[in-house]
This record gives sequence, structure tokens and C-alpha cells, in this order.
Amino acid sequence: MSAPEAQTIFSAESIAALAASHPCYSEEAGLRYGRMHLPVAPRCNLGCTYCERAVGRRAAALGGPGTAKRVISPREAAELVAAVAARGWLRVAGIAGPGEPLANSETFETLDLIGTSHPEIMLCLSTNGLLLADSLPRLLRSGLRSLTVTINTADPETASELYAWADLDGARVAGPEVAGEILARQWRGLAAASEAGLLIKVNSVLVPGINDVSLVEVARRAAELGAHRHNIMPLIPRGRMRARRAPSRIELQAIQQECERWIPQFRGCTQCPADVIRPPLLGTGGCQTCAPQSCTSAPSATRAATTA
Repeated sequence: MSAPEAQTIFSAESIAALAASHPCYSEEAGLRYGRMHLPVAPRCNLGCTYCERAVGRRAAALGGPGTAKRVISPREAAELVAAVAARGWLRVAGIAGPGEPLANSETFETLDLIGTSHPEIMLCLSTNGLLLADSLPRLLRSGLRSLTVTINTADPETASELYAWADLDGARVAGPEVAGEILARQWRGLAAASEAGLLIKVNSVLVPGINDVSLVEVARRAAELGAHRHNIMPLIPRGRMRARRAPSRIELQAIQQECERWIPQFRGCTQCPADVIRPPLLGTGGCQTCAPQSCTSAPSATRAATTA
């Protein structure tokens, strides 16, 4: 990846403006701006031990990241964005799964379609970072402006407890030795995205007793590389970690406070599914339009948006 090919320029002022209007970077932005996730990316290239992906009826029971009522095509995603955008409150259209967006060609097709038809909408993406450095030129050509990279530790030994396997260079590999390569690719992708001038948030899943200590180093290094926000999410006990406990609110707040010495913390995350559609909490007249728990998923929201 050559520097000129990946380069895009956002001033500090424009980055601040983007962050102020993105509901996943600013709690206040969630009052004024709406967002949606497009479930176009079912395949994944990383075996996170805390993850349990689900599509269909089971997804409704599980909820949260990695779930969607159904996977839709890029064309359906573009039609859905057009229907929701017509209501006047949509600010961000993102792709967060239910698998790894960059491991699915449909992600790029979707971004191209929306970027061409709706340049006023901020395109966003959530990734595990394994393919980020190599994918960055294409993402920038699509008009991507905002990015979330999930990095759960800076320590390879800890990473070996969080990742069971990874698809690297066309082969599935497992074992402690792969952990260092996973982290190297994540940090390399984050650095490249920062150099390109994107608005960047780092997500981390807090697993008590495993990565709570190492998250401070994640915060420090993320800030050093140019990330703008850090979002620490409590473990949802599922997958290979279904027997583990979630952190208490006190534990979560303590880690956030420690990490905030290095990078601003986002505390408004509700760990949405991959097909969430969420209007702003306050309408233009200052009245409440929906409650925080009233997330709507893509298939039903399509009908609502087209009939509104």
C-alpha cells in the first residue's frame, strides 16, 4: 500500500465535526442524529472466544453484536438506506457484520452504492483489523470517513485466550503463535487508518480476569497512533466464554477512568446488533422520538421507512 494511494486529508476541525455528529462517538450526537447498521457481511475471519454469531430466529433471542435477523444484499442495503434517509434524520450508515465486514466483498459493493447515491451520509465500518491495512485504499475510494477497530489487548499471551483461530493469507491457523500476528495486523491497520486521516474509534471487550489489566496499554497505544475515542464494552457471556461473568458496572467504570488518562472514553455504547436502525433520541422540536431500548432491525424498519 503506497502512501499516495491511501492518503486522504481531514483537518483537525473536520475530524472534530465528524465526531460531534456521530452517535457512536458522542452521546450528545445520539440525541440529534440517527444511524443504521447494514447486515451485508456474514463471513468472519477471526475466532473471538467471546463471540457467538447468529442470523435468523436465534439472533432475536441473543441480540447484541454479531447478530442479525437476516443478511441482506448490497442492493437491498442501498434501498433500505434510501428509505430511511427520506425520513430526514439519518446521519451514519455503517457495516458491523454480523461477521467481519472486510472479509466480505459485499461490504465494498454496499459502500460504493451508498457513497454514490448519498454523499451526505457518513459511511462507517467496524472491523477486527486483520485486513484493514490492505483494504484501506479501496475503503477510501468508497468515501469511508469513520472507522471502528476492535482491539482487546496489546499482549500476545492475553490475545491467545481471546482468539481461537484466524484466517491469515488464505489459511486458517490456530494456537498461541498466531496471537502475535493478529495483534500486529490490528495495530498496523489502525496506524494506516490514522495516517489516512479517518475518524477512528477503538472498541475493546472487557473480560474480567483476562484483559482488564492490558486495556490501559491498549488505550495508551491507540492514542499514540492517533485514535480519537475508546469504547470499552462489557463482556456478554456467550460463545466459548458463556460460563464467564460480565464485569460489574464499578469494574467497567474503573477501567474507563484509568484509560481516559490516555484517550477520551465513549460511554454510550448499547452493543447493538448488526442490523440496528436507531433514530435520534430527540426530534428537531426537542421532543423524544424513541426510547434508548427501541432499536429497530433492518427488515421491519424497511417497511416502516417506506410507509412513513
